[in-house]
Amino acid sequence: MTKGIVAIAIMAAVLCGVTSAQRAATAPAQNAPLAQRIVHYDPSKVRKSPAVHDGAGVMNIGSLLENEHTDTNLWFFHRGNIPPKTGIGAHFHNNCEEMFIILDGEAQFTIDGHTALLKGPAGAPVRMGHSHAVYNPTDKPVEWMNINVAAIKGMYDAFNLGDSRASAQLEPIASFMTLKLDKALLRPVERLHGGKGTVHARRALDSTVFLGNWGYVDHLLVPPGASIGSTADAEIGGFYYVLSGEGTVTVGSESATIKAHDTVPLNFNQSKSFEASGTTALELMAVGVVKEASRRIQIVGRNPYAPARN
Repeated sequence: MTKGIVAIAIMAAVLCGVTSAQRAATAPAQNAPLAQRIVHYDPSKVRKSPAVHDGAGVMNIGSLLENEHTDTNLWFFHRGNIPPKTGIGAHFHNNCEEMFIILDGEAQFTIDGHTALLKGPAGAPVRMGHSHAVYNPTDKPVEWMNINVAAIKGMYDAFNLGDSRASAQLEPIASFMTLKLDKALLRPVERLHGGKGTVHARRALDSTVFLGNWGYVDHLLVPPGASIGSTADAEIGGFYYVLSGEGTVTVGSESATIKAHDTVPLNFNQSKSFEASGTTALELMAVGVVKEASRRIQIVGRNPYAPARN
């Protein structure tokens, strides 16, 4: 990387509460064996991060994936929790699209100054050139994650507004786009991508939600004994995150076991398949990152979980 991009990477690590040492300790190189590329979330290794983007309190943030761990424009995937009366302050990204997600409890999400209470599991994507924030007003910590995709690989920007949103006025209904990871919204799909049995799936956010290289977010539930067949796309990479359960992932010719809170990074054109191997369903969140933003809708194509056309 050039000196300019290195400087931007350091700035992003500081703003996001992740040190360079933590970045180095995340997923290994892209050519490492699959079992080593899979990242296991460890709550004991999160970092205390005060006043993130001028937010209230002290966040707990850990790094799962960073820019160097795929060949896509994924800038980072962070995981941690938001303690009571804590949050990330309002800020703009003009070269990135970002999404805060809570996995339990509830939190106040702000997009462009509009604030509403969302109950987990849920999130709110923010497009480039718009501001966002998140705040936990409750007395219990909330499990949290943050995904950031840059318009230019390796380039990060942030403009803080000096507003923690701790005393924001709530609107009764969110007036912005939201992500819902609700199992009740999933629909059955037989032999998904040539796999076994019936998988329950949904495209939670499609390519029209975004402006940059972020292609989609999928929510999938693989019952015991069922599987998702192998697929690959030369123009789509990203990662899969295991929300619950356990199973086996195959990337290329390698297979490895996965369990709740594991992350599987994917490069462009890497084949992947999944099978539930435990006694409970394997629940996944898939984030697709496309090679060319201007063609994201064409690259992503039709929703693979939509009912077949007559």
